[in-house]
Amino acid sequence: MLTLANARLVDPEADRVFDGGLVIADGVINEIFEGPRPGLDCGGKHLAPGIVDIGVKVGEPGERHKESFRTAGAAAAAGGVTTMVTRPDTEPAIDDPEVLEFILRRAADATPVNVLPMAALTKARQGAEMTEIGLLMDAGAVAFTDSAAVRNPRVFQRCMTYAAGLGALVIGHPQDPTLSAGACVTSGQFASQLGLPDVPPMAERIGLERDLALVELTGARYHADQISTALSLPALARARKAGLRVTAGASIHNLTLNELDIGDFRTFFKLTPPLRSEDDRMAIVGALADGLIDIVGSFHTPQDEESKRLPFEEAASGAVGLETLLPAAMQLIHSGALTLPALWRALSLNPARLLGLPSGRLAPGAPADLLLFDPDAPFVLDRADLRSKSKNTPYDLRRMQGRVLRTWVAGREVHTRSGA
Repeated sequence: MLTLANARLVDPEADRVFDGGLVIADGVINEIFEGPRPGLDCGGKHLAPGIVDIGVKVGEPGERHKESFRTAGAAAAAGGVTTMVTRPDTEPAIDDPEVLEFILRRAADATPVNVLPMAALTKARQGAEMTEIGLLMDAGAVAFTDSAAVRNPRVFQRCMTYAAGLGALVIGHPQDPTLSAGACVTSGQFASQLGLPDVPPMAERIGLERDLALVELTGARYHADQISTALSLPALARARKAGLRVTAGASIHNLTLNELDIGDFRTFFKLTPPLRSEDDRMAIVGALADGLIDIVGSFHTPQDEESKRLPFEEAASGAVGLETLLPAAMQLIHSGALTLPALWRALSLNPARLLGLPSGRLAPGAPADLLLFDPDAPFVLDRADLRSKSKNTPYDLRRMQGRVLRTWVAGREVHTRSGA
């Protein structure tokens, strides 16, 4: 039995922050209490449910030189991420039960945190032939996605229809694939100045409208993984009002960075979807505060130095984010855009609910997946200090606030920051 005392508890369900602590027994929360009590002194720092991060890319199989389960697990623990929901865009894709079982074995052997794999929606993620969704669910897949838009609406309809019959969650990446082909920045005056191939924000709305129409047709459960433009929000609101089973997420990078950060063609800022205008960024932050956007994720995408140190148009897209998710999210707290309970609904409670997990809560009986953090601790981020095998972060050398001090998974401490 372990008692964590003298903490500021962040309760996303009750929408409050209060002084007290909790008792852990047999890997679950046994009791929540207010006020002082003997126990492990948390020093008045904030204690919250562990982060459930949907959309993490790990390089196994096929790209272990970019990220292994061992390095991703260490980065997750250091970042307060107690559950990684991994993507199927590997080499080969996670599109059959044998590959999925390999992932689960590797994760169990190498990571100190929970790992829940998603599986591909179509074979080899080619958008032509549906995977064996039922068999993959039996093998442990928690959701289905190609991590890209399925080009053929008829194929996507079949996938959604089959998924709806099984109660499976479909995760879409709303983007019109034709309009966005070859693009690396968002259309606008700044893109024109840079002379880079661009994609209009309307491409996201077109992709989302198509997906929502198919949700209405099939009755499937659907999550739009990365909403990044203001144009998409009315469509999302209409779908909710119509009672469709639709949720939406946003990347921490689209919530905290904008197109101007690309500056002089800095490839660590080349992301998918691309960084948007400041007006779009603020609209997505507002939608998160209003609850229209449900989930915030890191969309951790490791890329090696060789694939990033290329001309901007040729460089690989993506950024690591497991360790930077919390300090980046603290920008939304310190700017007054969100409260801590609202942020933790997006980081922990809502993703757990979406996947039917008991975590993401501070309540008796919930798993003791927790993090202790200091939201005000200042530091300059040095990418060389990241535990990820790849170091491609857009926050390198940025002044940030917010440090994870300790992380527990099922009551077992899996990370302690030096000096904590």
